[in-house]
Amino acid sequence: MPLFEFTCKHCGQEFEELLRSTSAVSEVSCPVCKSSQVQRKISTFATRIVGGGSLGSSPSSVSSCNTGST
Repeated sequence: MPLFEFTCKHCGQEFEELLRSTSAVSEVSCPVCKSSQVQRKISTFATRIVGGGSLGSSPSSVSSCNTGST
């Protein structure tokens, strides 16, 4: 189940909810003031690479910038 972050428009409380689907967002209410006037925040997410994969961020694979100075 995805974890969504919300901010209450009434009291400003920030909270998280585990929801079965995005359609359940309309049923969320603030745990502090019980207001249904909540706004979903844009959440960041993390990924994990399994199996020793590489994202190409080693110094040898990153090109250097030519700044024009010598």
